[in-house]
Amino acid sequence: MQPNTLLDALLDEAGISHAGLAARVNHAGRARGLALRYEHTAVARWLKGQRPRGQVPDLICEVLADRLRRPVTLGDIGLAVPGEPPPALGTPLSGFVERATALWRSDEQQRRHLLQAPAVTGTPAVMPVWEWENPPEDADVSRAGQTRVSMSDIKMLRAARAHYELMYRRAGGVATRSRIVGFLNAETAPLLRGGYSDALGRQLHRATGGLVAVAGICAYDSDAHGLAQRYFHQALRLAKASGDRGLGAYVIALLVNQALFMAEYRQAVAFAEAALRGAGREITPALAADLHAMQAKAYAHLGDGSSALRCIRRAELEAERISPGTEPDETGYVQPGLVNVQVAEALLSLGDLPAAREHAAVAVDAPAHDRGRVHRLAMLSQIELRQGEAERAACTAAEMAERARGMESQRLRDRLRAVRRHLAASGCTDAEEAAELIDGALRVPL
Repeated sequence: MQPNTLLDALLDEAGISHAGLAARVNHAGRARGLALRYEHTAVARWLKGQRPRGQVPDLICEVLADRLRRPVTLGDIGLAVPGEPPPALGTPLSGFVERATALWRSDEQQRRHLLQAPAVTGTPAVMPVWEWENPPEDADVSRAGQTRVSMSDIKMLRAARAHYELMYRRAGGVATRSRIVGFLNAETAPLLRGGYSDALGRQLHRATGGLVAVAGICAYDSDAHGLAQRYFHQALRLAKASGDRGLGAYVIALLVNQALFMAEYRQAVAFAEAALRGAGREITPALAADLHAMQAKAYAHLGDGSSALRCIRRAELEAERISPGTEPDETGYVQPGLVNVQVAEALLSLGDLPAAREHAAVAVDAPAHDRGRVHRLAMLSQIELRQGEAERAACTAAEMAERARGMESQRLRDRLRAVRRHLAASGCTDAEEAAELIDGALRVPL
């Protein structure tokens, strides 16, 4: 089940509590001859994604329409399709905008059912990618809203994306998440609901898509995987509306990375293929290199060595073609050494320690922001331990722990904990000291 953010947003707008909605539904039911005895706990279940039975969805519409003094449909309250989350592309773009902004609103209010929702699997996970890749395209994305959107607004959104991405790299997703969600609600939502031409609207959707993708990254970094996935799906729909196939491929790369984390390796391979195929000539060398490298990791986990090595070669060839001045802002994360650390992880899974060590060392020697360097040092430390070099691994781990100071990130904490487990098993004195440094970094709660 997926949280019903539309119903949540309408209840908030109407100023009705959970108990208030239950009482009003019971009262409206009596007018239809129904003996209903709903309480606030039932409303909480509806907001978590449970569909109420019988005529109750219609009664909810009736109650909210009376309170808001406007028509309210089943689609408006997120109950148009029984048993399934509403598709991102199956609704008109205007309907998508309302669903997207409702999610942002619920996220800013820190609704627990939204933050704790698991990522969807199966068809609901695959359909947004399929719909991005296939027709129909959006023929006209113009909108006749009251607030006129200008080019300066779009420049603001682009600047905000760069600002929050840098904040994420320096401070982590846990610290950045509330800031970017607040910006989406206060600044971005009114623009999406505003007035703009088709040409300006495509630029607006592209800028918003890049910003929403960063919100998804921050949610992923905060262990809110269902929420992160919904943000990525939103960003993919916005990329579709913008007509920028490269942006869509970048968003799918984020979904590939999440699939790898969740051990959905076959899905990671399929999504990467869809991104490479769907973007066509608009794929950049940096993004292609990262997609091939992530495919290599997925194949390695599946035990398909030949396919992993083939993807490694493709990733390395694409990496050689990267020209930093010609890449879009979103692919700036593909810095020197990134492909090497991805390849090192794939080779480690395949059991080729010498080759993995070589790539990890190259990655550590390459320039990188602190967040990226923590991941690279963690990989090198793990390989050094596997090769029996406990003292060297402890030195690498100590530098990793120092680099991680000041960052609020669940993913980096995962890395620190994994390295600490390996260090503790080595029995080396230096390893014990490095483990204590990691314990100090983990002691402060996020």
